[in-house]
Amino acid sequence: HTAIFIDLRLSRALLAFLVGAALALSGAILQGYFRNPMADPFVVGVSSGAALGAVFATALGFEAAAFGFSGPGLLAFLFGLGIVSLVYALSLRRAGFKIETLLLTGIAAGALASALTSFFLFMRSDSYDQAVFWLLGSFQLAEWAQVATIAPWVVIGLFTSVWLARDMDLLALGDETAQALGSPVRRVRKAYLAISALLAALSVAVSGIIGFVGLVVPHWVRLLIGPNHRTLFVSSALVGGTFLLYCDLLARNVLPAELPIGVITAVVGAPFFLYLLHKKR
Repeated sequence: HTAIFIDLRLSRALLAFLVGAALALSGAILQGYFRNPMADPFVVGVSSGAALGAVFATALGFEAAAFGFSGPGLLAFLFGLGIVSLVYALSLRRAGFKIETLLLTGIAAGALASALTSFFLFMRSDSYDQAVFWLLGSFQLAEWAQVATIAPWVVIGLFTSVWLARDMDLLALGDETAQALGSPVRRVRKAYLAISALLAALSVAVSGIIGFVGLVVPHWVRLLIGPNHRTLFVSSALVGGTFLLYCDLLARNVLPAELPIGVITAVVGAPFFLYLLHKKR
């Protein structure tokens, strides 16, 4: 019983908490980055790229595991970061960098990756059952190696984002104003984009695509405690981890068969989100 608790239950609970913290922190960063409360970790194409990598690996039978990732998980991580790097490179212009260009390029790249994912599923329909894990999210394959892989990056991402929180507060005033007040805007934007993309890609690599956490949790927290980013980042990570931990508990116990956790996050999160939004108004 002790071995089952430690190797199965505890590792799964810790992984769920870390993924929830990573997604919520990534969402809080990007909502400040784009100055848009409707932004989430997947708006720059991370989730679509990661799903493409996982389905591509599944279709090819790629099983080369590394760093605690399975073969599909490894390609999901690499494709997710690759898409964001490509989106950022395409968004750079001689005249400078524009947030709107990054956002629209991310949407276009995400749509293209989703189309390619559908193509691979169509060509290899026998691999659809395996692909569902990545498309709907699950912690069924959780193990300690994944916890050890993601935990240091979540901690580093949280400390770095808190350290740069004053610059994010200044970015809310506009890039020109932030520059005039002494913030190295371009470097800060690069750092925040890298942190959010890394956290989102790691999350998808170990658990598949879990929607709604990165959108709803930072929004909840902002409505409840205000827009100060130092407090917002820490609170979002803690609330996101706790929220996903309870969603995983529901996914395992609502029906005799385990539900995809993405279904639970949407069903639980959406009504509460709407309630808070209208109550605040």
